[in-house]
Amino acid sequence: MLLSTEWIQAGSVVVSLLAFTILAILRIRAGKQPTSLRKIIIPPLGMATGFMMFAFPITHIPWGWGVSAFGTGMLIFSFPLVVTTRLERVESEIYVRRSKAFIFIMVTLFAIRFALHGIAEQYMSIPQTGAIFYLLAFGMIIPWRLAMVSDFMRLQKVEI
Repeated sequence: MLLSTEWIQAGSVVVSLLAFTILAILRIRAGKQPTSLRKIIIPPLGMATGFMMFAFPITHIPWGWGVSAFGTGMLIFSFPLVVTTRLERVESEIYVRRSKAFIFIMVTLFAIRFALHGIAEQYMSIPQTGAIFYLLAFGMIIPWRLAMVSDFMRLQKVEI
């Protein structure tokens, strides 16, 4: 028995909310432990495996849509994360400084994504919508993590 579109959409919302909750919890907990270059770099590398979805024709989208989604993530959605995420040296360790605005920013980005998701699904299939939002998220995480790498390298060079 095939699932109806309504069930798939509801499942998508539930999975998105769960992913958001896990991300928020992990991000809050990250400030309590020292970070490392590895901890900064691994999430985008792990996320890059998602590009394998494009091996399947059901997720294919026009190049212009993909470039636009990726560019929007890089130029617009990453900005609040880059601005509010800072690293600080505490003794010999480097920590992610917790921003009071982080949860608000994440909730706002989630709400925008959720609203756009409903609009996008009117013009493309659910797998194509997933591909668009994957590219948007990947475009968002790259500048954010590159800024963190830059801060980390700068702090690592500073002598105590």
